[in-house]
Amino acid sequence: MAKDNIIVGIDIGNSKIRTVVAMIEGERELLPNIVGVGIAPSAGLRKGAIVDVGETISAITASLEDAERMCGEPIHHAFIGVGGAHLAAQNSTGVIAISHSGSEINEDDIARALEAAQAVNIPSNRQILRTIPQVYTVDDQTDIKDPRGMMGVRLEVATHIITGLTPALKNLENAVHQSGVDVDDFIPAALAAAEATISKRQKELGVVVIDIGAGSTSMAVYEEGVVLHTAVLPVGGDSVTNDIAIGLRTSVDTAEKLKIEYGTVQPADTSDRDTVDLAALSRSETQVINKKELAQIIQARYVEIFDMANAELRLVGRDGQLPAGAVMTGGSAKIPALVDLARDTLKLPVQIGFPSEIDGIVDRIDDPSYATAIGLILYGMKGPSRSYGPSSVHVGKAVDSMKQFLRKLLP
Repeated sequence: MAKDNIIVGIDIGNSKIRTVVAMIEGERELLPNIVGVGIAPSAGLRKGAIVDVGETISAITASLEDAERMCGEPIHHAFIGVGGAHLAAQNSTGVIAISHSGSEINEDDIARALEAAQAVNIPSNRQILRTIPQVYTVDDQTDIKDPRGMMGVRLEVATHIITGLTPALKNLENAVHQSGVDVDDFIPAALAAAEATISKRQKELGVVVIDIGAGSTSMAVYEEGVVLHTAVLPVGGDSVTNDIAIGLRTSVDTAEKLKIEYGTVQPADTSDRDTVDLAALSRSETQVINKKELAQIIQARYVEIFDMANAELRLVGRDGQLPAGAVMTGGSAKIPALVDLARDTLKLPVQIGFPSEIDGIVDRIDDPSYATAIGLILYGMKGPSRSYGPSSVHVGKAVDSMKQFLRKLLP
């Protein structure tokens, strides 16, 4: 396969690192053909930020090698999903005068307006990840989706800007580079998950995508086809596991097994007499726990997550007001009875979001936990990418060979 036709997405999460390789045949409008999938336990990250560089590099490398074995091609560059509580968002407006008065508004004018919108006060330790246009105004005409080809003397754009902590992004970039891969672009996890799981019609009607990861929960609100609001909630699946460990006085590893094997968010579906002998999960623990008590602990944390999501929706006046409802993605969205609890808490129609519009080895990725990785592929299909860092410059086969050699030296 031609290397130019390969697009790679790497979702670097707190629990797992997932790599997906797609081959694009012919026009980019066709469905991506998934030819490689790699997954490895994540280590060295906390709340989306790297706390151990060596562990992170080893985990990324393991996921990459898994995907390379499946697709039969070396991976040299990839789109990277970014999550974690260090992400933040704000709205901004950019206004410019049309320099060529009497002519049509073109791409250069739009680019200048977006650049003007980026002139916002952000701390020196943050950088802009995404500037998303929401709506344009040409002279006195408002609510314009695409001003190209229109006539006017003044162009204004309302935007949604997503920023991240520069040190966290640089650490992530360096870890990816040291794994032998160049960064095509950083994509916020919520936007990637939305790209893979919701339709154009849902974006038009109004929908919220809630990506419940291990370390944090990302959300993106769409209305009239554009991003209305994004947020990152500092709680996720790991918070549930910690609650179980504290509430039932058990180890974190055993708590994780309890959550996966016996967890539910509906205590009413569990009998008071149902119990679990922890000796079956851990040789060092002998206590017997009540399943209803386990469900109550899990439910309390998920209710908190949805209450926090509702508070974000309330900020933009969309709590209970999104016709297309809520779409749940992420590995922690797979817990039984989640849809019913989310529907009751959010007061919205709710569904689990599975990756769609893909071809190839679909059975390996037909799972909400792969939504972000598949969304990164779909973002990559949209057009030319932005490269990061000096290693984005390819210097022929010599550099590629050196990368492969260095990767073999990693633990």
